[in-house]
Amino acid sequence: MTSTLRPPPPAPPRSPQAAHSPAPRSPRHHRSWRQALRRDWQLYSLAILPLLFFLVFRYLPMVGNIIAFRRFKPGGSIFGEYWVGLRYFRMFLTDPTFWEVFTNTLVLGTLTLLFCFPLPIVLALLLNEVRARRFKRFVQSVSYLPHFLSIVIVAAMVMQLTSIEGTANQLVSLFGGDPVAFLQQPEWFRTIYVSSEVWQTVGWGTILYLAALTTIDEDLYEAARIDGAGRLRQTWHVTLPGIRPTMVTLLILNIGSFLAVGFEKILLLYNPLTYPTADVVSTYLFRMGFQSSNFSYAAAIGLFEAVIGLILVLSANVISRRTVGTSLW
Repeated sequence: MTSTLRPPPPAPPRSPQAAHSPAPRSPRHHRSWRQALRRDWQLYSLAILPLLFFLVFRYLPMVGNIIAFRRFKPGGSIFGEYWVGLRYFRMFLTDPTFWEVFTNTLVLGTLTLLFCFPLPIVLALLLNEVRARRFKRFVQSVSYLPHFLSIVIVAAMVMQLTSIEGTANQLVSLFGGDPVAFLQQPEWFRTIYVSSEVWQTVGWGTILYLAALTTIDEDLYEAARIDGAGRLRQTWHVTLPGIRPTMVTLLILNIGSFLAVGFEKILLLYNPLTYPTADVVSTYLFRMGFQSSNFSYAAAIGLFEAVIGLILVLSANVISRRTVGTSLW
């Protein structure tokens, strides 16, 4: 007697409505935003002041960009007298002085990014290898301190150090050289600015990287040691990939402020003698707006700078997402 294996009966076809009907949602998804606001109103209330700050000091001033397309006269309407279109954009795009300050901005921004971005990573990696806690805390405190100094104080210190009778010229005289007026020489301004920026920002930048280093699993280092990796290979294959999201995030933020460079410090340090290398877009904008009272022209330059910064941030974010898989959004 033989038995025949029969295939299981086919499942009944589903209706189109059933095929496209969404899966049943949990009761949590049915909770409205009003219920969440009523339940956690204390937490949401903490965001009121930051939101008001950004609304008043970041978003409302954007309305003033309209004067970049209108003729503005002091004492008249805050939105300008009459429409001029792209007149002010054509003015600065055909102005040789603007392209000189734009070139200075790119050079200073590139130098600042090349030195101020990787050095905090290097310092954080070195401090991470230090086992003497007292020495580590001492180095951290000394490197963090310049960040809390006012820009005015930092500029005053730089002026004193580089003056004719300052420490820098005393060292030059010690080796038989003649005193140099560093802040009156255009070729010295970029070196002085980047050096002061490194001194002021590197220590503070290590805080984020040291915090990111604490999130790396110690088992990864143990596995690397078992595989025969030394300290250098552990840093390359374990530490750097572990802090890569932090590195990418800070790089994108630094690129976003690329054209801003350091308006306050440059304004305090530069003078007409150093304009060929020190004058940047932000200081040129300041002179056009507040010294020449050409507010519409300055607004057009500021809007152009903001658009370039937005393009840089978006481009850096897209490139980062496609290359390393990490991005801000």
